[in-house]
This record gives sequence, C-alpha cells and structure tokens, in this order.
Amino acid sequence: MTARADGTERTWTFLTNHAHVLLVVRADPQVLLADLARSVGITVRAVQLLLADLESDGYVTRTRVGRRNEYVVHGGPMRHPLEQGRAVEDLLRALDSPA
Repeated sequence: MTARADGTERTWTFLTNHAHVLLVVRADPQVLLADLARSVGITVRAVQLLLADLESDGYVTRTRVGRRNEYVVHGGPMRHPLEQGRAVEDLLRALDSPA
C-alpha cells in the first residue's frame, strides 16, 4: 500500500478485475455471481459487466445448466500491444502454478 499526501492509504494490484474474474471462473466454472463478486472484491453488477465483456470478446462462454451458469474460459490473445503474441491462457497458467 502507498500512503497519499492526506495520510490515507491507496491500494492497487497488478491485474485487472477482468483477469481476476477469469482466474476465479477458471478455478470454479460453476461459481455463483455473488461468490465471484466476493472473491474479486467488487459488486455483483460489476461482475455481470465484466463477464459480458469477456463473453462478447470470446474469452468466456456461458452455458445455462438448470438454474445455474457454467463458464468455460478460452485462452485468446492478449489485447494490449505490449502483450502482442501472448495468450491469456499463458498468463492464467502462470498464475495457477504454485509459487
């Protein structure tokens, strides 16, 4: 954490909430939205918006199974020019590896 000039603390992380959602969904393809939101530390509505982004760009497929959703993560290309030629799957696999 970094202290601001007014004495409050500012926090930040290296990964975006999109990446956090992918990690949680990959670990538990049948995760409930409320549990996903709690894991990432955001609202259920924010999770819905992030999943919609990920679905529309082909990184996640959602299938209705009874009353629940089941998600499949696809390892497409990274989006930023600095990561050109690298796949999302490579990042997720690296983060899945034990330290």
